[in-house]
Amino acid sequence: MQENTMSTPHPRRGNTRQRIQDVALELFSERGYEKTSLREIAEKLEVTKAALYYHFKTKEDIVISLFEDLRGPIDTLIAWAELQPRTLGTKQELIRRYSEALRNAEPLFRFMQENQATVRDLAIGDTFKERMHTLFGLLREPEAELTDQVRCITALFSIHAGMFAMQNVEGDPEEKRRAILEVATELVTAANPPSHRRPARPDSAQTASS
Repeated sequence: MQENTMSTPHPRRGNTRQRIQDVALELFSERGYEKTSLREIAEKLEVTKAALYYHFKTKEDIVISLFEDLRGPIDTLIAWAELQPRTLGTKQELIRRYSEALRNAEPLFRFMQENQATVRDLAIGDTFKERMHTLFGLLREPEAELTDQVRCITALFSIHAGMFAMQNVEGDPEEKRRAILEVATELVTAANPPSHRRPARPDSAQTASS
C-alpha cells in the first residue's frame, strides 16, 4: 500500500501547552526528570510560574499529557486494525500507520528510555504497555511460532528504538524514518510467511475440481 501522507514531519502547533511539553521534555532529557523543577521549565519558557500552573500543576501532569496526546492516534489505529481482515497487507499497513503516528514522538521515547523508573511509577505507563500488547496481538498469528512472535514485537520496538538510536547517524530525518519502517515491515512480513496463511477448505478444493 502506498503512503498517502506528507513526506515531512508534521510541525507541532505553537500554542503554550505544547511549548511547555516540548521544553519540559528537553530539560528532562538534559538534566533528568527528578532534577528538573517547574520553576526551571518556566524560566526556560520565559513565562511566569502562574502561567505554567494554568496548564500543568506538576511535572507528572506534563508527562501524563504527553502520553495522552500519543494515546489518541494509537487508539484510532487499533480501532481501524480490529475491523480489518488479518492479512499480511493489513499488518504491513498497521506498522506503516504506527510509524506515522510516532513521527513527533522521538523526544517522548527518549524520555521513556532515560527515565524508566519514573515511567514505571506512572499509571499512564501501564496504559501504554496495554496498547503495545494489543498492537502485538494484531501483528502476530494466534498459533505463530516463537521466532515469529519475536519478529512482531521487535518490529514495534525497532520503531521506538530507531527514533533516538538513529539521531546521531548522518542523513535526512525522513529518510531515516523510512529506513526504520522498511526494517520493521520486513520483520512483519517474515513473521507472516505463506505457510501461516489459512489453506483452502478441503470441500472447496473438491468443488473446484469437480
